[in-house]
Formats: sequence, C-alpha cells, structure tokens
Amino acid sequence: MSEDRVTEKAPAVGSRGGLTALLTCAMAFSMLQLFLLGALGPRLVDDLDISATVLGLTTTIGFGTAAVLSPSSGRIVDRVGPRRALVTLLLVSAVALGLIGAAPGAGILLAAVAVGGLPQALANPATNKAILATVAPAGRGSVTGTKQSGVQLGAFAAGLPLVALAAWAGWRGAVWTAAGAAVVAALWALRVLPPDPPAKGTAPRTTLVPRGAIAWLAAFSLLLGCGIASVNTYLALFGVRELAMGPTAAGALVAVLGVAGIAGRVGWSKAATPGRAEWLPSRLAAGAVLAALLLAGALLVHQLAWVAAVAVGVFAVSGNAVSMVLVMQRAAPGRAGQDSALVSAGFFAGFAMGPPIFGLLAEAGRYGPGWLLVAAEFAAAGIVAYAWAWRERRKSTVPA
Repeated sequence: MSEDRVTEKAPAVGSRGGLTALLTCAMAFSMLQLFLLGALGPRLVDDLDISATVLGLTTTIGFGTAAVLSPSSGRIVDRVGPRRALVTLLLVSAVALGLIGAAPGAGILLAAVAVGGLPQALANPATNKAILATVAPAGRGSVTGTKQSGVQLGAFAAGLPLVALAAWAGWRGAVWTAAGAAVVAALWALRVLPPDPPAKGTAPRTTLVPRGAIAWLAAFSLLLGCGIASVNTYLALFGVRELAMGPTAAGALVAVLGVAGIAGRVGWSKAATPGRAEWLPSRLAAGAVLAALLLAGALLVHQLAWVAAVAVGVFAVSGNAVSMVLVMQRAAPGRAGQDSALVSAGFFAGFAMGPPIFGLLAEAGRYGPGWLLVAAEFAAAGIVAYAWAWRERRKSTVPA
C-alpha cells in the first residue's frame, strides 16, 4: 500500500473534526493576504498612492511565485511530511501579513506578497497528503471539500470582519491582527497533527510536466484561475468605482462570494464521486460563465452584483475543490504531494496571468469588457474540462 494511503479501517488521528478544522484554517491563511489586498483595495489605493494596475500586480507576483514554487513544494511535502509543511505554511503566512501591514509603499508590499507565495504553494500538497494519510477513502471527499472551503473562509474573513476592523483600527491594524492569528494557528497545528516520520534523505524525482489526467486538470485550473483572480482582485474596487458603494459595502461583496464558495466547495466535493466527478468541472465552468455575465449586467442593474458574487462562489470557486478531489482519486502512488502541486501550479499561473490584463481595462474604466473577458476564460476552462471528461468516458468504454 502506498505511504499516502490509509484503509477503511485505519485509526482516526485525533478528532476528524479537529483535523478538518485545522486543514480548513491552513487553507484560509494560505491565501488570506491576497483576499485582504482585494477587500482593502480601495483603502490601499488611497493610502499608499498606488494604481489599480499595481493592485493587480500584487496578485500576479503572489501567484506567479506560488506557481514557480509549486512543483518543488510538492516534492518537499512528500519528503518531510504534512505536519512540518503545515506549520511552515502558517508561520510564513504570518510573516507575509506582518510585512504587508508594515509596507510604506508599493515596493515592500510587492515583496511581502512574494513571500506569501510559499504558503500558497504548500497548501494543497500538504493538506491533501494529510487527508490521504489520516482519512479513510469514504470520508475524503467530504473532508477535501470542507478544507478547500477554507480558501473562501479567508475571503469571508477579509471581506467582512477584517474590513470592519479596518474601519475602526485602520487597514494596517486589521492585517496585523490576521498575522497574529496565523501564529496561533501554527501552534495549533503543532498540537493537533501527529509527528511526521523522519524526513527522507532523497525525494522521488519530480516530474515538472504534468501528464495524463493531471495535465488536463492543470490546464482547466489555469483558465479557471485567470477568471477567479480577476474577480477576487477587482470586485471590491468595481463596487466602489462603478456601483457607488462605500468601501465596507464593497468589501461585503467579497464576503458574500466567500460564503457562497464555502457552501459550493463542500457540496460539490461531496458530489464528486468516481464516475460523476469527471463531468462536474465542465458544468461548474458553465455556471461560472453565467456569473461573469451577471457582473457585466451589474453595470446596468447594480443589485445583480450580489447575485453574481454568489454565483461566482457556487460555480467558479467550487471548480478548484472538485479538481483536488479528482487529483486524490487519480494521484500516482507516493506522489500525492507532487501531483497536487502540479495542478495547483496551473491554478496559480492563471491567478498570475488574469489580473494584469483585467487591470488595464479597470484602469481605463472598462469593467464591462473586463467581465466579458472573464466569461471567455471560464468558457475556455469548460471546453477543456468537457474534452477531458469525454476522453475519459471513451477510454472507459473501450474493450480491453
């Protein structure tokens, strides 16, 4: 049996609920800095005197760094184990958030976001490997969906309580509060997770180019990431500049997206059973196209922005959670960390590519074409996902 796997009768490691909560928390902190930059964007643009293009560049640098680090991070997680990786993730998240809170201008801000690329790169490999090592197969879909919803929990935290705190204590105080919480979570991880086995002297050879199902999922994730990143980065600024919202109300849009994403990721991951999971990404991408069109329609009917935020969470954001379920169903023995990292690298590359293009349109006040571009990116992701599912169906019906 692969070292990544447990049988149905494997003993539980502590409380499964406690493990799930910790993994959810780790996923939240892995991307919290970028959600905060989006939700606090209107305040940062004014206080640090940066442009909308520079705001988009923070996402590019953060996810570009994560995409570059992902293949090696997956190899590291397979070598050192999930406990060490998760504690490192949380401590580095605290450092990145602390630097953002101290940033006097664009230079330190961008450097801090680059530091935050490491937690992003570690998140899926470490949490997926922890699930494969400690959760029986029947429960993995549910745990995966819940822990993937942690990313959207981070969006909710950034868009509502931390934005509200920023209104009282300033945006720097809100970011520093988040940094302190990340340190507390690292101490929690040390207590909850079982010790890792001794680190291996040499790690398995890393395949930098994904193959088979992993390659298709990476391509789907890249296109999906392009669209989601643009929404995450510019939704609050769109609300302030185009929909006449105040900064707190615009931040609430991000919170609504986060809550919808939590529900969507948990629900769709539970539904992603073998034989059914292959078709879910293309269907979720179709729903994401509708969500992007609703954002464009919000320029005419402002209330549609709230419906669109819900739809982005339920469909677009949920696509990545289903991808992770598919990775664990198809990961090569002993390579759960690396295969997760390769799919994540595609997702992060999309996050790095999408906002700069959208930012040029946002800077010119052309949000309508920007949301249509996002719809096109989601449509392309759906085409890739459908082509892969059809290919898998044909393979399964070909006689041996």
